[in-house]
Parts: sequence; structure tokens; C-alpha cells
Amino acid sequence: MAELRFSALREVFNREPVAVKVPSPVISDYFGENVFDLPKMEHYLSNEAYKVIKKVINEGKSLTRQEAELAATGIKAWAIEKGATHYTHWFHPLTDGTAEKHDGFLEIGDYNRVVEKFSGAVLVQSEPDASSFPSGGIRNTFEARGYTAWDVSSPVFIVGTTLCIPTIFVSYTGEALDYKAPLLKTLTELDRAAVDVCQYFDKDVTKVYSTLGIEQEYFLIDEALYYARPDLVLADRTMMGHQSSKDQQLSDHYFGSIPERVMSFMEDFECESYKLGIPVKTRHNEVAPNQFECAPVFEEVNIAVDHNQLLMDIMKRVARKHKFRVLFHEKPFAGINGSGKHNNWSMATNTGVNLLSPGKNPKTNLQFLTFLVNVVKAVNENNDLLRASVMNESNSYRLGGHEAPPAIISVFLGSYLNEMLNNIAHKVTDRKMTPAQKTELKLGIGKIPEILLDNTDRNRTSPFAFTGNRFEFRAVGSSANCSGAMIVLNAAVASSLRQFKKDVDVIINKGRNKDEAIFQVLKKYILESGRILFEGDGYSKEWHAEAAKRGLCNIKSVPESIGRYLTPGSRKVLVSSGILTDKELESRVEVEYEKFTKKVQIEARVLGDLAINHIVPTGITYMTTLIANVKGLKEVFSDIEFERLAGARKEMIVTISDHISSIKRLVNDMIEERKKANVIEDSYKKALAYENKVKPYLDEIRYHIDKLELIVDNEIWPLPKYRELLFTR
Repeated sequence: MAELRFSALREVFNREPVAVKVPSPVISDYFGENVFDLPKMEHYLSNEAYKVIKKVINEGKSLTRQEAELAATGIKAWAIEKGATHYTHWFHPLTDGTAEKHDGFLEIGDYNRVVEKFSGAVLVQSEPDASSFPSGGIRNTFEARGYTAWDVSSPVFIVGTTLCIPTIFVSYTGEALDYKAPLLKTLTELDRAAVDVCQYFDKDVTKVYSTLGIEQEYFLIDEALYYARPDLVLADRTMMGHQSSKDQQLSDHYFGSIPERVMSFMEDFECESYKLGIPVKTRHNEVAPNQFECAPVFEEVNIAVDHNQLLMDIMKRVARKHKFRVLFHEKPFAGINGSGKHNNWSMATNTGVNLLSPGKNPKTNLQFLTFLVNVVKAVNENNDLLRASVMNESNSYRLGGHEAPPAIISVFLGSYLNEMLNNIAHKVTDRKMTPAQKTELKLGIGKIPEILLDNTDRNRTSPFAFTGNRFEFRAVGSSANCSGAMIVLNAAVASSLRQFKKDVDVIINKGRNKDEAIFQVLKKYILESGRILFEGDGYSKEWHAEAAKRGLCNIKSVPESIGRYLTPGSRKVLVSSGILTDKELESRVEVEYEKFTKKVQIEARVLGDLAINHIVPTGITYMTTLIANVKGLKEVFSDIEFERLAGARKEMIVTISDHISSIKRLVNDMIEERKKANVIEDSYKKALAYENKVKPYLDEIRYHIDKLELIVDNEIWPLPKYRELLFTR
């Protein structure tokens, strides 16, 4: 293993950047060339088919078989012209990745001739084998049938020679087995609820879109070093490794000059992204060594999620070409920053208004405050559910660290907006407002600055922060499918807006005017949601104590957090609205319990194997060398001189022996705890057993291994060290 480590290092030092072939220096010349977007639809489809598809996209209607046939004809013509030979229904199962099964356009016609065919029936629906995808008990393993159905709102695209059709994925009995189906339902619910509220302010608003910009953080590791670390290959993170003497203390990597080889990789994956219509705009070094970030321009949520899943796949594929491996794990290295996927979320109308952007007059600013307060209310009432949507095994290592928000869900608005909300809460009364009160409030609202970015500093310790014209949900993990968080957030805000409409209408029906009714309901919501607002340091002990007083939970246990999906409040948001059935919700919780258990199980197996088969033998080898050295000293020197010279060596022998004994004992104990946990049938109790009984051993075993790393001869240490993984490019 030590030979493999040094061979890998030599290979890294001989790397040269891969030359990137860019189709054109002008991005607009090739942006979206592999996407069947509206301009291409207009060219390849008949006028009738184009109008139908455009209407389906804008209004969310379904296609008839005849309309689908017309669409399929144009799509096939474009795809074959682009060199496609196969097609696939591309979907998001509950594995956090994507799935696809490729079929050729090839069919056998008359006289045994080969012809290319692609029908409307094949375009809109397929039947992949669903037996091995997570279902949470919603189906038996031996029941293989599942269906994919075309999501017309997300354009088809070509990767290589394959036409990819974004689809939802459902079981034979109709239950959703993916992220996309419930996400689309939440977008519809939010649209309806938000349009109803917008009607108080602008009758021209007929559609509200949820928008999302996803900042993607990641690490890059040379593939030779990657393959010399079995824990990275099998568990996506380093299960051991002493902290490098220098890592991110000087913040000299952050926003620094991008290394040449990394830049070559970035230019390559950006080029491939542009071809697929992914508007990647930002790239930079992140805080930790070998950590980077990319971010696109915001898009409609469904498209943004599809693009992020596709982007991660592109990055992995392009990284291999450049002899890199991309790490999306939330905490691949201990002691330095992990990676998140900051979700910048807002709402926009068909009239071009960002509902979370301050307006230019009291009317538009009242609309802004209405939606702002409703989002705050939604987070307050569903803070446990929001935490559950981002809490998983890998993200649990990151949340609460000094680069990520804590597991306490709070909202940061900034001093200016906080003061304004307090102003409304304390000046609006339940009685009829006087003309002076109305004027004072309206004048105050009219003074909201157009650019709040200059009036609210960012709070990086807040999991849910307002940043001028959007909320940044910072707790989402870098490896996650953002649909999980977006399903909960959209559903929660839709629920809040529906209740707001009811509350306002009740007051209006009592004879109060619209503005007065809105002010009164906003006051009520502000007072009820005050506990969720926090402007200070989310890492401080004082905030943790204060949050507990406010009734805000700090659930760090992954299984316990996931279990909050099943509370009456969560069911009200997700089930009563029709986004998920009880059966679908419960099955998803089962899937999350199972994923958590299996990931900890894999990590425990990987660590146990490395500890016993690699680290312990290395420790014994070095200890044997020291023993031989001590024996040699005994033969050469007098007893007095020997005691003086050999004392330190004997201490090292004892220390190494103690660490080896501790490692072997702890690994054996961990195996026994795994055996006990594995026979537990209840998925929640099994996950808890892995959380409380198995997972703690990972840190205990690591402690002794990392201590050995500091003692054992560098020349025989079997695994690449942190200083090599993080500073070798």
C-alpha cells in the first residue's frame, strides 16, 4: 500500500492540463445546441404541434396521443440529425442520483430492413424495471413494473448519442417513486396560492413561478490519489487522516488564483454545460484547499433541479477525462470546511415581478412584505420539516460545523427589515385604523430601499437568510437532490399563503378595507413568528440556549430528524394538500431510514477493513523495526547508556502497541454492535441503533489511527495523507 501511495504521488506530479476544445469563444453561438428548446420546436414541429407543446409547457396541460405523435416526429428528426442513435427516459429515483435505460431507434421493418422509429407512445411513457429502486415498502421486490411519463415542462436533450427525455417515475399502482412528481405538484400548489394573494395587488398576475439558483460546492482530487484511498472510493469520504499542519487557516485558497489544471477542467465542464442549456455563470476557489464552487443563473425550480442533477453528472464525466475525481460528499475531510449546495429561492410572476424584491411604491412594497412575512411564517411553522428535508447521513457531518449553519432552523432578515416588521407589529391594531395610522404605515413601507443588499449584511451562520431579493437556504447538502428541500419549502409557503388568503378575506367580509385587513393579518403572523427570527451568531452557545427557550429544536440525530416528516403538522402540509399520499410519505421516510443505515454500515465496514488489514499491520511493522533497534542498542551499549538512549524508543513501542490494541478491540466491538443492529426489523429503531451504537465507533477508531499516523515512519504509511490529498494538484 505504501508503494501505491508514492506511485500515485509521482503520477500526480507528472500530470499536464488537458487541452480544452471550445466550439466557439462566444458562448451564445453554441448555448443550448443539444437541447430541444422552443426555437428548435418551432423549426422541427408543425405549427399545430408547436402551439400545442407551448401551451402544455405554459399551462401544465397533458398531451393527447395524437399530439404526442406529432411531437415525437419532430424530436426524432432533430435527434437523428444531431447524431443520436438511442433514447432514454431520464428520471430522479429516491437514490439522490439519476437513472436511465437506453433503447435504440432501431426497429426491423418489412423485408427485414432496419428503420429508425420513435413514436408518441414511446415519447410520453415507458416501463423500466423498477424492482431495485428504493420504494420504502410501497411495492414488493419481485414486483418489477414501474412507469415513467414525460415531463413536458423540462426540455429533452442529447448527451453523447442518446436522446434524454425528463420524466416522472411512478409505481404500477400509481404512487410516486421519485423526486420530480411531488416537486411538480408543489409548484402547482404554490402557483395557485400565490396567484390568489397577488390578486390583492395586481389583477394581471395569472401565474407565479418558483425560482432557484443553486450554488454547487465540491472538492477535486487527483484520480491516482483517489484510487489509493479505498475509503474515498467506497464511502466518498476519508474515514481516517490526521489534519494537515496547514490547511485553510490563512484563507489563502479562498477566491485565489485558480490552478491551471483545475481551470482546464472548469472550462471543459462549463462548455459541456452550455451545450445542454445550463447557464453556469460563477466559478471560484472555495475556503478549503482543493475545494471549489460553481453557480448558474437562477431558473424555474423544476428546470434548476434537472440542470443541477445533470451538472453533477457532467462534472463527474469531465473530471475523469482530466484525471480528477469530484467529491460531492458534504464532509470528505475532517477538520476543514465541508460542501453545501446553497439554494437561492424566490418567486416571480408572469408580469416580470420578483415577489421577494422590494418595489418602488407603497403598493408593491406591501406585496413584497406580504410574501416575505408568509415565507417567515412557513419556516416558523415547519422548521422541523425543513430540517428533515436536508438531514441525512453525509450532511450530518457538516451541519453545525464552522462552515455550515447549525441544525437549529432560524431566519435572518437583517436589521432594516426586522425593524420594519416590528413597526408593523406594534402599530397595527385590531381596531379600525385611523387615517393617520394608515398614512404612517404606508409611508414607512414606501421607504424600503430598492437594493436591500446594501442594508442587510449576510449571516453565514443562518440556515435560511434573506439576501436582498431571495432567501438562501444554506443547509442543503452538496450531494443532495434539491427536490427534497424544494418540495418542503414550496409546500410550506403554499400552505401559509392559502391560510393568509382565508384570514384576510374573513376581515374584509367584516367590512374592513383590503389594506387594513392585510396589515392586521401581517401583524398576527409577525408576532407568531418572532421566535424564528435571529440576527446573531448561530454557532454561539448563547444562541443554542436562547433557541431552546424559544421552543426551537436542535435535533442532531438523523433518524429523529427524519421522523419529523410524520408529525400531524408535516402531514397537513404534504398530505392534506395532495402533494403526497400517506402511503407515499411513509414510504419515503422508510427509504431515508434505510439509506442512513446502509451508509453508516458501509462506512463501518470500510473503516474496519482498512484498520485491520492496512493500518494495524503497518503499525506492527514499524513497532517490529523499533524493537529490533532497541535490541541492537542493547548489544552495543552499556546498561546505563542503553537506558538513556532506548527510553524514548521503548515509550513509542508501548504507545504503538496500545493504539493497535485499542483499534482491534474497538473494531471487534463495532462489529458486534452491527450484528445486534442488523437483526432489528423496525427501520426507525434500526437506524437509531446505527446512529447511537455503531456510528460513535467511527470517531473512536479514527482517533487511534490518526495518532499512529503521527508516529509511524512516513515511508511505510499505506494511505495518502491529508497534506498530499489537499495540496497536490
